[in-house]
Amino acid sequence: PRRPARSPPAVSRPSRPRGGRRGEGRARPGWWRRRLPPRRQPVSSAGAAGRGFPARWVTARSRASGQGGRAVSAASMVKQEPAVVPGLPAGEAAAAAAAAAAEVRVSRRRWAVVLLFSSYSLCNAFQWIQYGSINNIFMRFYGVSAFAIDWLSMSYMVTYIPLLFPVAWLLDRRGLRFIALAGSALNALGAWVKLGSLKPNLFPVTVLGQVICSLAQVFILGMPSHIASVWFGSREVSTACSVAVFGNQLGIAVGFLVPPVVVPNVEDVEKLAYHISIMFFITAGVATALFILVVIVFKEKPSHPPSRAQALIQSRPAEEYSYVQSILHLLRNANFLLLMVTYGLNAGCFYALSTLLNRMVIHYYPGEEVNAGRIGLTIVLSGMVGALISGIWLDRTKTYKQTTLIVYIMSLVGMIAYTFTLSLGHLWVVFVTAGILGFFMTGYLPLGFEFAAELTYPESEGTSSGLLNVSAQIFGIAFTIGQGQIMDRFGMKAGNLFLCSFLFLGTVITAFIKADLRRQQANSDNEQTVIRSGERPEGPRSSSAPTSCSGR
Repeated sequence: PRRPARSPPAVSRPSRPRGGRRGEGRARPGWWRRRLPPRRQPVSSAGAAGRGFPARWVTARSRASGQGGRAVSAASMVKQEPAVVPGLPAGEAAAAAAAAAAEVRVSRRRWAVVLLFSSYSLCNAFQWIQYGSINNIFMRFYGVSAFAIDWLSMSYMVTYIPLLFPVAWLLDRRGLRFIALAGSALNALGAWVKLGSLKPNLFPVTVLGQVICSLAQVFILGMPSHIASVWFGSREVSTACSVAVFGNQLGIAVGFLVPPVVVPNVEDVEKLAYHISIMFFITAGVATALFILVVIVFKEKPSHPPSRAQALIQSRPAEEYSYVQSILHLLRNANFLLLMVTYGLNAGCFYALSTLLNRMVIHYYPGEEVNAGRIGLTIVLSGMVGALISGIWLDRTKTYKQTTLIVYIMSLVGMIAYTFTLSLGHLWVVFVTAGILGFFMTGYLPLGFEFAAELTYPESEGTSSGLLNVSAQIFGIAFTIGQGQIMDRFGMKAGNLFLCSFLFLGTVITAFIKADLRRQQANSDNEQTVIRSGERPEGPRSSSAPTSCSGR
């Protein structure tokens, strides 16, 4: 007898909710079909991080329906991991989420801020070199030695070293506006104090005014990279840093050009005092006007972060930042330590060359004080062109290591050419070689700031720039004293070869610095995160551009 057919086993099926859609928490007809998982609801990036999700699920786009806004199907869901930023602790996922959600926009005020900073930096740098550019005239007016006049320039270097860390701490605690106000105010005060030193027996008064101006320099010298990163987007930051450094370099150029013209080498002491008073009055008036503009124009920071990297820094809780830990992190960074040495060697050579330039030129070309100032002007102006070209090149290529090494090598070549042409007896040749030297040596200064900001992100740019400048001041003092002594005992050529040897050492050390571009990596990671979540990366905005999923 045939067996009866076996019926399929009974399968319990979940009840179908009324009014539901296919795929939303119900089984499809047929026991052999798998049950679809419940549909994920979109979670905002900030909300996901706040609830402790290991990863955030966001929708790439939304669409409207008759019953209200609904998310699209699960096929349009993308998994978005927080951007991994080198140097950040693992517990900062919430900060990374907030940075990714922050609106990035550049401020219209940014160029006014950086140009105003450049202006009072120019005034301060002018006061640094105004004595050295007419060294022989001030020696005769005050009746002091050349070494005493050299110390008026070196006072800037001596003051900077012990005051760097207190000022960097104030920058992190009180902010950028406070530092700008302090720097411009001290610069104006020092200029007015110098007006009380218009007699030959009042040399201590002019020393006091110069020391006050050197205090202002501590609030100025390390700010270019910090202002550039706080106010400018990632596509403009290197150019903005170059513009900020321009002020200091242009001030040195004006300091070489104006004093020989305004203060001629006359024998009458009364006439000499009159010409010196004109220079001091003009400087004090300009410094005061710039201080008033800083009070009116300079703001702490823009209303929106200009880049994803800056948004990430601003989203960090204040209590998580430690100034001491920041310095320790920098001092443990081997690449940054190498850059500190190489930057100090290059900038120290520039400081020594600027301080002693008048003595070198007058030795070979007596009575050419005006041309000595013009040679210094040529060095600085060509360096400004080099700095601008370097900044634009870095913004386009991001080749920090290669550009820095090439500029360093050419600085060495320019110094060698200047050394062996200074004594030829042809001033036009000296102008040419000095221009080549300045194009690369002075153009290196903003490169060092930007390379340091890349190597040390997310540490404060003010701290890294300050440490670079401490190295520059230490080497500047040593090179100025050393080269001056060598020039007195062995001649001008031996003094310049002394600088060439240290530029060669700096070139070799630069070759060992690794291009660990942390800030660029942070911007790249955050832009990729934003693109995956449906937002547009930072860049120029237009009224016709589509809004992102956050509605901005």
